[in-house]
Amino acid sequence: MFLSVFDMFKVGVGPSSSHTMGPMVAGARFLDLLREQPFEVHGLKASLHGSLAFTGVGHATDRATVLGLAGFLPDTYEHAKAEDVLAEIELTGTVEPEGLGTLKFAPKTDLVFDYEHPLPGHANGMQLMATDAQGDIVVRETYYSIGGGFVVTEAEQAQEAVMDAQDAKIHPYPFENAVQMLEMAKASGKSIADMKRANELVHMGPATLAENLDRIWEVMQNCIERGLSNEGILPGGLLVKRRAKAIHESLIAEQGLNLTAPHTINDWMSVYAMAVNEENAAGGQVVTSPTNGAAGVLPAVVFYWLNHVPGAVPSRIHDFLLTASAIGAIVKHNASISGAEAGCQAEVGSASAMAAAGLCAVMGGTPEQIENAAEIALEHHLGLTCDPVRGLVQVPCIERNGLGAIKAVSAASLALRGDGTHLVPLDACIKTMFETGQDMMEKYKETSLGGLAVNVPNC
Repeated sequence: MFLSVFDMFKVGVGPSSSHTMGPMVAGARFLDLLREQPFEVHGLKASLHGSLAFTGVGHATDRATVLGLAGFLPDTYEHAKAEDVLAEIELTGTVEPEGLGTLKFAPKTDLVFDYEHPLPGHANGMQLMATDAQGDIVVRETYYSIGGGFVVTEAEQAQEAVMDAQDAKIHPYPFENAVQMLEMAKASGKSIADMKRANELVHMGPATLAENLDRIWEVMQNCIERGLSNEGILPGGLLVKRRAKAIHESLIAEQGLNLTAPHTINDWMSVYAMAVNEENAAGGQVVTSPTNGAAGVLPAVVFYWLNHVPGAVPSRIHDFLLTASAIGAIVKHNASISGAEAGCQAEVGSASAMAAAGLCAVMGGTPEQIENAAEIALEHHLGLTCDPVRGLVQVPCIERNGLGAIKAVSAASLALRGDGTHLVPLDACIKTMFETGQDMMEKYKETSLGGLAVNVPNC
């Protein structure tokens, strides 16, 4: 099993990796499929199913699908250009993707929210269709947005086992779970970050790897700084006020005061995470970590470490990201990072585990302590539901990232004070998380049909 650090950390656009980035990627992939066809296509249609239907409007899924079919991609997304293209599509009822000419596509009639027919492969399912001159469907593909911006077709889902076997042959450290990771670390004498780096170098040179990791951190850091500077009301109708800027300013004003309580450090961690998730909620550029809904946890912990922990040096950020991505890949492979599949334990819980592992690594933790840190963080997110009010990635998501960052730091600290031995293995915790998600009622898995989404007035 190989998932690149750049699979876990993708530059994209808010508010959701599964509901915004995924559908946009699916749309672009469908265009590529059409370019391979020998016949001429005249129109497009789309249907959204499961969680993509139930919370699609709040997550801008319809908008993302339209933009994907117009040729947009998350990592090169330009907001002003997107607004112009959307207005043109609304006016003309057509899209003009490169190489395919002008295609009929009127979002109000050709994009359907299907609340009654979930697709079998995943809670986030969508079907994209192409029609001929008579309006008959000539190409149909089903895509599943499985969290973190990952998109797979039905055929690709069926090939997962074959792909895992191929990965094991070409990567020097093909660990699929935490037990294998620790065994390989012990046998090789390498850190988790070094093993992950060796796997990445199969696909790119050292300079490219370093450059791409720098880009990931640059986007994360810029997102925090924008979030700490911007203010106003977040879009969507809940009238949620941005708070990160004001909180940050009050924390700065309190610096140096003898009366400042020690627990104020928690506010610093929270405000860094909230800054990211306020930017995400506003549709800004973020990095999946491993998802958009949980994008604030890991950057907040890195930023906290760099600015508040003695001895922290930027040169270790690569090790932080590589270690975190190794843990995230294990979680994704053996369970889920999708709120629609397993609740928010799969998003903020996974993010907290990744951040805890990364922090433990750069603070000198052994592979055993790193595994322990990840387990502690994930264990104490078990059972966490995904119930966004009005389907927006705002309440409770923004504050939840702040608490996820605090738990990550606490987990790393506890692990560093032990010798790495503990009762619950990370693999058992990951299995428990997935089983809990399977047992969780659908209304608590990113449908906005239960929990806070129905018990908090949202209008």
